[in-house]
Amino acid sequence: MTAQVTTAPADTAAASPEEFTARLRALGDRYHDRHPFHVAMNEGRLDRDQLRRWVANRFYYQSRIPMKDAAILANCPEPQVRRVWIGRILDHDGRPDSPGGIERWLRLGEAIGVPREEMLSERHVLPGVRYAVDAYVDFCRRRPWIEAVASSLTELFGPGAMRVRVARMEEHYPWISRDGLAYFRDRLVQAPADADHALSLVLERCRTAELQDRAVAALAFKCDLLWAQLDAIAAGDTRPEAAAR
Repeated sequence: MTAQVTTAPADTAAASPEEFTARLRALGDRYHDRHPFHVAMNEGRLDRDQLRRWVANRFYYQSRIPMKDAAILANCPEPQVRRVWIGRILDHDGRPDSPGGIERWLRLGEAIGVPREEMLSERHVLPGVRYAVDAYVDFCRRRPWIEAVASSLTELFGPGAMRVRVARMEEHYPWISRDGLAYFRDRLVQAPADADHALSLVLERCRTAELQDRAVAALAFKCDLLWAQLDAIAAGDTRPEAAAR
């Protein structure tokens, strides 16, 4: 996924909110639900080892989501934005009365056959996955907060992909317990609300052609790193056995 993102000339007027939204949504063509690995998953063509590799490596990404959101909070000077955005951290880290996304992903791993101790140890994390995820956290630390917010707009594309994933997992992998899929069901509720909030911020703050281009580039970057993660997961561990220990 190396397609270029077109930028506007310096003197170009900003796009209307509708046109800007259309540019952002058009990046759904680069979302990782179209990756051959996810296509194979949805078609029931993955074996248990491939599913275990996926769930263990994706956990590394899940575990870093609160860190990237904390970076956005640290860079954002607006209290009213921070008061809402902090809910994302709680959604993943959990609250006293309910488990969060990280715990639910650990339960998904257990349902697929990866003990939580193995996921928490990160010993199954592939170099390409670690590199891509760390690059995303670093992006959110270093770039202006509104660009980091724009990068989160993959949530525009996630719910539709998750609906398909849940249905296909129930169809093709019935040995995965229904409770193990709770992470995806929760995100079907959380992600649309998160996407609406993030999109409203990006539309309001990015009112020049340059800022709109940066927002589109940030979202493209996020799509590409999700794709790169799946490239690494699909390839598996290609290191010599001694080096992989």
